[in-house]
Amino acid sequence: MDPADRPTRKSPRFPLGSAERGFCGRIQTIEVASEVSDLPGEELERRLIELGFTEGAYVEILHEGIFGRDPIAVRVNDATVALRRREAMAIIVT
Repeated sequence: MDPADRPTRKSPRFPLGSAERGFCGRIQTIEVASEVSDLPGEELERRLIELGFTEGAYVEILHEGIFGRDPIAVRVNDATVALRRREAMAIIVT
């Protein structure tokens, strides 16, 4: 069989905000929806990138808040960042 004819198996893409504690993965993209934050989409995207949430970055959810599992502590490469789950919904991971 020609390798080009083989079916490709893609990892499922989902928002980091829906992941459970202990999740480890890589960032695919940032997709900001209007209901994600009180900030304008461009501003939230800029802030996330400044915190290290860039394509290909390794992420791990280290901790969840007690009430409503919010906020979450996320390790991004070598930094640890606290983030609201609703804003983490803009970070698409695999």
